[in-house]
Amino acid sequence: MELQEKKTSFQLDGSRSVEIATGKLARLADGAVTVRQGDTIVLVTACGGPPRAGADFFPLQVDYREKFSAAGRIPGGYIKREGRPSDNEILVCRMTDRPIRPLFPKGYFNEVQIQALVLSADQENNPDTLAMLGASAALSISSLPFKGQLGALRVGMIDGEFVANPTRSQMKKSTIELVYAGLPGQVIMIEGDAKECSEETLRDALAFADSVVAKQVAAIDELASIAGKEKKTPNLYSVPEEVFAAVREFCGGKMEEACFIHSKEERYAALGTIFDEMSETLAERFADVEDLNRHLKAAFEDIEADTVRKAILEQGKRSDGRAIDELRPLAAEAGILPRTHGSGLFSRGETQALVQATFGTKRDAILTDTIVGDVERKFYLHYNFPNFSVGEVGRIMGPGRREIGHGNLAERSVAQVVPKDIPYTIRCVSEIMSSNGSTSMASVCGATIALLDAGVKIKAPVAGISCGLVTSENGEALLLTDILGSEDHYGDMDFKVCGTRDGITGFQLDLKIPGISIDLLYQAMMRNKEARFKILDVIEGCISGPREDISPYAPRIESMQINPDKIGALIGPGGKIIKGIQEETGATIEVDDTGLVNIFAANAEALEKALEMVGGVAAEPEIGKIYRGKVISVKEFGAFVEILPGQEGLLHISELADYRVERVTDICKEGEMVTVKVLDVDDRGKIRLSRRAALKELE
Repeated sequence: MELQEKKTSFQLDGSRSVEIATGKLARLADGAVTVRQGDTIVLVTACGGPPRAGADFFPLQVDYREKFSAAGRIPGGYIKREGRPSDNEILVCRMTDRPIRPLFPKGYFNEVQIQALVLSADQENNPDTLAMLGASAALSISSLPFKGQLGALRVGMIDGEFVANPTRSQMKKSTIELVYAGLPGQVIMIEGDAKECSEETLRDALAFADSVVAKQVAAIDELASIAGKEKKTPNLYSVPEEVFAAVREFCGGKMEEACFIHSKEERYAALGTIFDEMSETLAERFADVEDLNRHLKAAFEDIEADTVRKAILEQGKRSDGRAIDELRPLAAEAGILPRTHGSGLFSRGETQALVQATFGTKRDAILTDTIVGDVERKFYLHYNFPNFSVGEVGRIMGPGRREIGHGNLAERSVAQVVPKDIPYTIRCVSEIMSSNGSTSMASVCGATIALLDAGVKIKAPVAGISCGLVTSENGEALLLTDILGSEDHYGDMDFKVCGTRDGITGFQLDLKIPGISIDLLYQAMMRNKEARFKILDVIEGCISGPREDISPYAPRIESMQINPDKIGALIGPGGKIIKGIQEETGATIEVDDTGLVNIFAANAEALEKALEMVGGVAAEPEIGKIYRGKVISVKEFGAFVEILPGQEGLLHISELADYRVERVTDICKEGEMVTVKVLDVDDRGKIRLSRRAALKELE
C-alpha cells in the first residue's frame, strides 16, 4: 500500500529549511505530523476525547519524550529502557502546553492529548522547538477546535546577529537563548535567559522571532489546506442563564467588599462565606437543575473575576490597596540558619522564600544522561512548594512539573552571574514558606542572598519580579507590577523578568489570552526593570557583597596545577596513591586531564596535609638537591631509593660512600631512610643519586 505523504516547508535562512509532513506515520491519530530540521525528526500527534464527568477545566495533556534510539544510543541504568521523563522533557512539555492552551475556546472541557516523540536526533539541531511547532501543526490539521496556527522557535544571538533555531554548537557562543511561541504579530509565550542583555535587545529578538513565525504559520496553513480535517463544532460548557443571573443578583454588593480585603486569608474566608450563603439560598430555587453546585461554582468564579478586573481597569483598584505600579512591602535577611553554608530569606508581601546554599565537590554535580550525551551542571537550584505555604492540606510527594519549571527559571536566571571557574559544585534549595504570587521570583532573590552569604563572588546581585496584565473587550490594557495570586489567576498575563542592574538574565511569559503585541511586552519589561532596581536596593541593603570567608561548616578547597605527566604518579596503580592520601587526610581529591588538582577538606588542617602530600607526589626532582628517602629495594649494584612519593632513583654502590663498599647492605637495608643528593635526571626521567655527595655537602 502506497502512503500519500503530504509535505510543506519554510526557510530559516538561505541554507537551512524546516519540513512539516503528514500522512505517513500515526494515521489513526486525529492529527499527526513529522517536523524535520537537518537529520532531527520529531513525530507529534493530537487526539481528543469526551469530557470527564463533572469537569470544570480544560484537561490538556502534553507529553514529550526523547528516545535514545533516535541518536543511536542505548539508555543507561539496569533495565536499559527509558523511564520517567527527565527534567528537560518536563520543561519541553510545559513550553508546549502554555502557548497552546489559550487557543482553545472557553468552556471546552474535552480531553486533548499531545504526544511528541523524537525519532531521529543529529546531535546538532534541537528537537524541542520542532516538537512545539509540530503540536501546532498536528492540532491545525486535526478536527479539534484549535483557534489558530502557532509558530515556535529558538532564537540565539551570535556576534551581534540573531539566528533562528541555532545548532547546539552555535548556542555555545550565543548571548541569548529565547524560546518563542506566538501568532503573527502576537506573542503568546517566551522563556529563556541572557547574559545581562538590555530590554531593547530582547525586544528586537522578539521582533526577529515574529518574522520567522510568519513563515511557519504560512507553511502550516498550506499543510492544513491540503491535508486538514473539517473542524468539529465543539460542545462548550456554560452556566444556565437563569442560574448565572441569580448568582449575580445575590452577590451584588457583597462581592466588591470581599474581593478587596487586603489579607489573603481573610479575603478567601469572606468569599467562602458568601459562596456558602449563596449555595444555601439558591439550592431550593434551582433544585431541578442538574449539576447545580458545578454551575454555582463556575458562575461565582466568573463574577469574582469580573469584579476584580473591572475594579482594576476602571478605578486602578487592587485587592490589597496598592497602586498599579507599586511593589508590596519587601524584606531581606542573610545568614539566618547557623549550620548551612549560606542562607537567605526574602519576603515580598505574603510571598516568602527561604533559600539555602550548599557547597560540594565535583562529584556532587548533576550528571544527566541525554540523547546527546552526558550533561553536567555544577550549579543548580531546586524549588519546593509545600502545602503549608498556601495554608492547605494535600498529598505530600516529590516535585511536580510546576516545581521543576519554577526551579529551572530561577536556576538559569541566577546561573548567569555564578563564576564558571569556581571549583565547588553549588546547590541552592528554595523552600517556599508562604505564597501569594511569584514565588519563583522570590526564589531568585533569596538565592542571590544565600550565595552572597556563602561567600560566592557572583558577578552581580540578581532580582526578579512579575508583571501582570488586565485587558478589556474594547482593547484597553493595564499593566500591574508585582501581581498577587488572585491577579495571576484572574488576569491575562504573568510576565517574569530577572536581572542585574546591567541587564536581563532570565525571563518567562505565560498568557491566558491568545497573544499580546511586542510593544506592550516591551512596556512590561520597562515596568519590571523599574521594580527590579527597587528590589536590588533592598537586597544590597541586606548584604552588600559576598562574605570575606566561607562558612566554617563548608568544605575547604584549594587548587594546584601539576605536570600532566605526574597524573599517573598521583593516582598510582589502581588508584593506590590518591586513595591513600584521601584515607590519611580525610580530604577529597579530584584531578582532571590538564593536571588541575582540586582538594576538598572539612578543615584547614586536613587541607594543608593533603596539599603537602599531593605536592610531594607531584614534585619534580631537582638536580643538586638533597632528599631524605626510603630504600625500596637493594641489589648487588646498588639500591633504589624513593625520594618523592612514587619517584625512585638509583643509588649506585659506587656512590654510597667515599671509600670502597663491598656490599650495599653494609650501608643501607631495605626500609631504612637514607640521605641522598640528585646527581642527574635523564631525558627518560631516570634519577641518579649519591649518598657520598650528600654527606660531603652536609659536612
